[in-house]
Amino acid sequence: MKYKSTRGSGEIKNAAQAVIQGIAEDKGLFVPESIPQLPFALEDMKGKTYREIAFEVIHRFFTDYTGEELQRCVNGAYDDKFEAAEIVPLVEAGGAYFLELYHGKTAAFKDMALSILPYLMTTAMEKEKEDKKIVVLTATSGDTGKAALEGFADVPNTEIIVFYPNEGVSQVQERQMTTQEGQNTHVFAIRGNFDDAQTGVKRIFNDSEFADELEKLGCKLSSANSINIGRLIPQVAYYVYSYAKLLEKGAVCAGDKINVVVPTGNFGNILAAYYAREMGIPINRLICASNENKVLSDFINTGIYDVEREFYLTNSPSMDILISSNLERLLYHLSAGDGAAVAGLMESLEKNKKYEVSEGIKTGLSDFWADFATVEETNASIGKMYAENGYLMDTHTAVAYKVYENYRKATGDETVTVIASTASAYKFADSVAASIGLDIEKDGFANVKALHEKTGVRIPAGLKGLETKEIRHRDVLDKDEMKGAVRNSLK
Repeated sequence: MKYKSTRGSGEIKNAAQAVIQGIAEDKGLFVPESIPQLPFALEDMKGKTYREIAFEVIHRFFTDYTGEELQRCVNGAYDDKFEAAEIVPLVEAGGAYFLELYHGKTAAFKDMALSILPYLMTTAMEKEKEDKKIVVLTATSGDTGKAALEGFADVPNTEIIVFYPNEGVSQVQERQMTTQEGQNTHVFAIRGNFDDAQTGVKRIFNDSEFADELEKLGCKLSSANSINIGRLIPQVAYYVYSYAKLLEKGAVCAGDKINVVVPTGNFGNILAAYYAREMGIPINRLICASNENKVLSDFINTGIYDVEREFYLTNSPSMDILISSNLERLLYHLSAGDGAAVAGLMESLEKNKKYEVSEGIKTGLSDFWADFATVEETNASIGKMYAENGYLMDTHTAVAYKVYENYRKATGDETVTVIASTASAYKFADSVAASIGLDIEKDGFANVKALHEKTGVRIPAGLKGLETKEIRHRDVLDKDEMKGAVRNSLK
């Protein structure tokens, strides 16, 4: 399996090279030349463990990794650092199945890919005889940062640098990052929103003079964001696994179609579901759930992507995004691999802050359905779900559930549905506690305690005692200081 750029250059890489490089030379994203088919018949998936399915799915994409190399990556990633024995529980509540992706060390779905990315990357460095230090540069809207820091902390021959929007993440998310240990970890808040952080990181990646400067220091940039194909492909596995679990539960028979609902801002998580469908998982409708920053749902419904709009700070901050990087990959696939067309759309977005896709791409979008939920609807959804079903959702999962309810009402479709549950409720304890009727304290960690006392839901191990940990990273920067921060981190 080879990888090429979404923007049409002739650059061809194997998987290991694409994982190391992160972003293509023409500023595009790496995509597989074709989507491989499932490595087993649907009926045969019943009874397989998460590790077994992850190995088979990832190996179909990353064919240059030997079976032994990839098995080592999978075994190292999906071990007892996950508090659920099955890694990813599938829980029925409120007429849907919640795919709980948050049982890793940082209590968010990013652990599913960022637990294995360091293994994939260090293995790739050995395979490609890469002797430079890899500098993993990442922008985060809240969860990617901590998961990347946790994954790469003290990994030999790497540095991990994370930028997050100051006052744009939850108190728990911020404390997770600012208390991160590790000699090679660097965390910076920036004055701006996530799009500012993400744009700044992309600008650094595309700065050839800075790349030359780093080369002289013996360093090479890579990414832990989902722009890196090594982040995206492991996510495909959990949608395949969800179908296996539905088969085991008798909720579907082999070949029955399901719907999948994903709360998404950067589009990577729902793109992974699209890849699972293209591999052969019978997915009827891919339902895209947005918060009030509904640029994605507007795009799916109109074919027009327009970022000239008001930006909202919501209680689902990991979705407070207007520029969705992974959408570029979908555009490539829906345009039948027309890199020049994708490059034109991305140029229009950069210059004009908007673009409109072709009729062919609009036709491809018909497999998606999209809507959004307001903060008030999100909170009401949390309260209703807990009151009626005793099931506790975080704010992002609640956005997805509200959009799922809207979908059922609009279409009458009662197809078995999987909802990607992306974070522990405790990461957004203030909003969740208020939504189930608790009095809110100013200190978010007091709300974690109150939420636990009310519900009895286990507090993830990675969040316990977080408020007492030493804060190690305190820098707050302007957007134009990001490159200097990278330079200083490598001295």
